[in-house]
Amino acid sequence: MAAISRKEVLRLLSRFGAIILTRFGFWNCFSMLMLFAERADIKRKPDIQVPYLYVDMGAAVLCASFMSFGVKRRWFALGAALQLAVSTYASYIGGQVHYGDWLKVRMYSRAIAIIGGFLVLASGAGEVYRQKPRTRSLQSTGQVFLGIYLICVAYSLQHSKEDRMAYLNHIPGGEITLQLLFVLYGVLALSFLSGYYVRLAAQILATLLPLVVLFIDGNIGYWHHTRRVEFWNQMKLIGQNAGIFGAALILATDG
Repeated sequence: MAAISRKEVLRLLSRFGAIILTRFGFWNCFSMLMLFAERADIKRKPDIQVPYLYVDMGAAVLCASFMSFGVKRRWFALGAALQLAVSTYASYIGGQVHYGDWLKVRMYSRAIAIIGGFLVLASGAGEVYRQKPRTRSLQSTGQVFLGIYLICVAYSLQHSKEDRMAYLNHIPGGEITLQLLFVLYGVLALSFLSGYYVRLAAQILATLLPLVVLFIDGNIGYWHHTRRVEFWNQMKLIGQNAGIFGAALILATDG
């Protein structure tokens, strides 16, 4: 009975992670619309030109809808990964909005991690009743993307004054704890990149991310008022970290 109970718990956690990740597209589109409405008041441009923006959002909502209903989820997860990759690349090369280098690292590394999460989902991981064997190559690629994200987080803890202060203001132990977190993120990144102890690394990441969302990303006053990050851009970043948490839950229970 204990073994069955543990299996059910893992299955529920995996389903919860899949629910978060498959619904990510809805929140991403909503936060983007609110962000561009916020910019309209001060006559700032969106990241992507308007005609292409609507096509991009339509594709994101379409993929999120089919994934949420479980219709050809692997195919639409792959489509969501492609849509987000194209969207991120278009916003990067468009250059319509200027971001600081530290903010670019935060934004684009999280987008890369979400793409990795969608690839993990497209591999068949997290399916309650798996009818086809998972595609290990897709899962490995997704894990590499998550590893790149963790490298960027570790880099920010060393080289971004903004990120360092966000952590130092909320963690006990000061610089020592910060350096321990730097090492932890680096070790987790190596695990995802190498493919060794991925489930354990995902479990640690899934435990760590809610604390980061609550105490670091959730400090709206610091990011919005002190660091001048647009309110809805910060809300979008929080949603991205929630999506990464969903991907980590899938790998932690079904990796």
